[in-house]
Amino acid sequence: MAPAISALIASTESGDRSAADALFSALYDELHGLAERQLARRGSDLTLGVTTLLHEAYLDMAQREGAVFPDRGRFMGYAARVMRSLIVNYARDRRAQKRGGRFEITTLDEEKAGAVAAEELEEIHAALERLSAIDPALAEVVDLKFFCGLSFAEIAAMRAVSERTVQRHWEKARIFLSRSIREEALG
Repeated sequence: MAPAISALIASTESGDRSAADALFSALYDELHGLAERQLARRGSDLTLGVTTLLHEAYLDMAQREGAVFPDRGRFMGYAARVMRSLIVNYARDRRAQKRGGRFEITTLDEEKAGAVAAEELEEIHAALERLSAIDPALAEVVDLKFFCGLSFAEIAAMRAVSERTVQRHWEKARIFLSRSIREEALG
């Protein structure tokens, strides 16, 4: 990690508002790519733009207090979680508008298909939140791999562990998420 980014992260943690703005500016291109990947994974049913998502994420992150980013990877993982939450909320709100609020219109196939995608998105988000409460390190691997688009090698280097360790964490997280979604659907 570049010393400038390390210094900006340290200054941001100490409450320096201008450092937080500078950190966002310095990582803008990476964050923009992250927002693109986040939206690409959701398909074309969202009308939310990349730049809008990125700026909404910045505003959300700027309002939160107590968030700590010891390194670039954790900052990007945190940004991915914020973007994921924003996309889930956007999809939920959009589905509610399409459905007339809480009322379900079940006669239109297109409407039903959109609802399934939004529901699945909410299920994945909820399962990741449960995983984060139980094992934040595993949830971070999912955020870094799936949402940030980092390779196992990049995550391993960032965390100073072997690539195989990251792969094992990824598999454990996938198993947990799969079971969690399945149990939530049954229960």
